[in-house]
Amino acid sequence: MDFLISGILAITWKQVIMYAVGLILIYLAVKKEYEPSLLLPMGFGAILVNLPASGVLNQFMEGVGETNGIIEWLFHIGIEASEALPIILFIGIGAMIDFGPLLIRPVLFLFGAAAQFGIFAALLFAVLLGFDLKDAASIGIIGAADGPTSILVSQMLHSNYIGAIAVAAYSYMALVPIVQPFAIRMVTTKKERSIRMEYHPGQVSKSVRIAFPIVVTFIVGLIAPSSVALVGFLMFGNLLRECGVLSSLSETAQNVLANLITLFLGITISFSMQAEAFVKIDTILIMLIGLIAFVFDTIGGVCFAKILNLFLTKKVNPMIGAAGISAFPMSSRVVQKMALKEDPGNPDYAGGWCQRFGTNCLRNRRRTDHQSGKQLSVKIISSFHRHERSLLFMEQNIIIALKIMGQGMLGIFVSILLIMLIIMLIQKFSSNKN
Repeated sequence: MDFLISGILAITWKQVIMYAVGLILIYLAVKKEYEPSLLLPMGFGAILVNLPASGVLNQFMEGVGETNGIIEWLFHIGIEASEALPIILFIGIGAMIDFGPLLIRPVLFLFGAAAQFGIFAALLFAVLLGFDLKDAASIGIIGAADGPTSILVSQMLHSNYIGAIAVAAYSYMALVPIVQPFAIRMVTTKKERSIRMEYHPGQVSKSVRIAFPIVVTFIVGLIAPSSVALVGFLMFGNLLRECGVLSSLSETAQNVLANLITLFLGITISFSMQAEAFVKIDTILIMLIGLIAFVFDTIGGVCFAKILNLFLTKKVNPMIGAAGISAFPMSSRVVQKMALKEDPGNPDYAGGWCQRFGTNCLRNRRRTDHQSGKQLSVKIISSFHRHERSLLFMEQNIIIALKIMGQGMLGIFVSILLIMLIIMLIQKFSSNKN
């Protein structure tokens, strides 16, 4: 009879906490509908990997020897060995993105660049709290507001906190409707939030749409060569969408591929949510830094819009800067609701200028100017880490973090400006030709 209760007796208090964490994630996914496609698999996976002698993990069986557990195998093959799952997912994301509104007004790319500030601010906070540089860089990417990217970078840099980072990234993506209004109100006045913006529709030629992913791949790939896998797959997906001759592949990438990889990614990342590695004070600190990252992302975008207003005759509503983060489509919805509340008498402004300007929403599911800047910041951080990883002292890490912060933001803006310039030249050539 002992074997019937041996599993119950083997449960530790840390595993009980992880069962609670798993149930909370499932509750948020089902009841609150917060990122259900990822929080539900992660929550259920957290329960699976924390069952004593769980069969989803590798274990030694008497008389059989070492056996492979499916979740551990998926983690080693799909994330640890090649980062395949998060990278392949970017094909589907690229196929979902409609860059048309951004190509009409390329200046909006700058809002996506400004909204990277939270990444570097979070990195600095993590270093100040004593995290190793590689872990601090991984934690900072929570500010990318993109779960797959957070998983990818934390794995690339061999962070010890991949599970906590993934949970923080997806949790705050889901909590954007709570976090962003607070951050926006911190740095804006009611008058600023009530600024009306005119919308002037325009058309983007097919040649420009096709040229865009190719141009971005060249520029970003040459500036940060190690980004080719991430940016290249994103832009390949977008090229499938825009080329006009592979509609079936584009549909597959947007739906079947993206959903399948999301399903596997969610349950696979739960391997890093085993109790011994997850139940630590550091996990609480990571959740706190993740909150700081999202707040500073929002503040960075909003403050950049306010700075632009100093030089513009037709002012932009600074809240549009908050829609530059990659928590799509939640952040644009947040801005719309705040816009409606501040100025209910303007149906055009309250009804959707944010989507039409294209800073965040997607025609079907996603549209973002944040992606290009985000991929650059990811690669800038990982590149600095590879060159500076031998520096171990906190003072040195602070200096490195500040260096990454300054040069990283500069590099992002320069790259975005270069992309904008080339796209405008292509548009001008295309219009002259027609």
